[in-house]
Amino acid sequence: MPSGLVALLDDVSVIAKAAAASLDDVGIAATKAGTKAAGVVIDDAAVTPSYVTNFTPDRELPIIWKIARGSLFNKLVILLPAALLLSEFLPSAITPILMLGGLFLSFEGAEKVMEKFGGAKHGETLEDPIEDVAEFERQRTAGAIRTDLILSAEIMAIALGEVAETPLFERAIVLALVGVVITVAVYGVVAFIVKMDDIGLHLSKRGDALSQQVGRFLLWSMPHVMSLLSSVGTVAMLWVGGQIVVHGLHVLGLHGPSDVIHGAEHAVAQATGALGGLFGWLVNAGLSAVVGLVLGSIVAVGVHLLQKLGVLKSVSA
Repeated sequence: MPSGLVALLDDVSVIAKAAAASLDDVGIAATKAGTKAAGVVIDDAAVTPSYVTNFTPDRELPIIWKIARGSLFNKLVILLPAALLLSEFLPSAITPILMLGGLFLSFEGAEKVMEKFGGAKHGETLEDPIEDVAEFERQRTAGAIRTDLILSAEIMAIALGEVAETPLFERAIVLALVGVVITVAVYGVVAFIVKMDDIGLHLSKRGDALSQQVGRFLLWSMPHVMSLLSSVGTVAMLWVGGQIVVHGLHVLGLHGPSDVIHGAEHAVAQATGALGGLFGWLVNAGLSAVVGLVLGSIVAVGVHLLQKLGVLKSVSA
């Protein structure tokens, strides 16, 4: 995924250079910024398929298209102007705003964990009888776009950090390029994932034995893959949410949580030799997810209490 993203950004850079000689550095900046955001991009690709799990095949691509349009709106209409304005006039507000987004992601992930372990379900779910399919689809799509807004904010913030010192116009072009290309890459991958069962069905009806075997394997495996992606999406919410909060605390001067996580990551990496990079990353992600789960659970308990008191309506996706 990251390498494909870089290749796409390189292609975009050629177009940008041909369009305006004054923007020769835009392609390089966009590629660098997009690569920096690759980790959040992967999380985004893991989270999104859970929002179309178990819908009928004819609704999968339309739902993904709706979410993709919402994602572009998030990035280009909401986040791009906000990022440019904040970077120009109030850069100190970016970190606290991102931390609030991280808390929201942590809340979403923690609530899903609580439901998996027998907690009360908040809002209609795929296991319940769905009385109004259109309304349920609207709610699921809105939830996906809301979650995308937080992930997109992190992507744009990472990209902004790479071009913060560039002129305003060049900064805007880079952020727009990163936003569009990442959206196309993420939702192209998501569409491919959710239609793999249809590809399997098509192959299973082909005449040659190999195609039929591959098709049957895809038909058998895709429900398991989608279930796994749903779990990965929940973990990704906790991981990214926790990381955003921990990084924000570090930026604001509270270094303890960040130092503990990075210290554990370094110790494990040093102790595991050739696989140190992988195991160190897993420790960092795992501890960040724990932070996200703890913070998200606290927020979830508070939100549910306020809902019972009638102060808040349901905010679950």
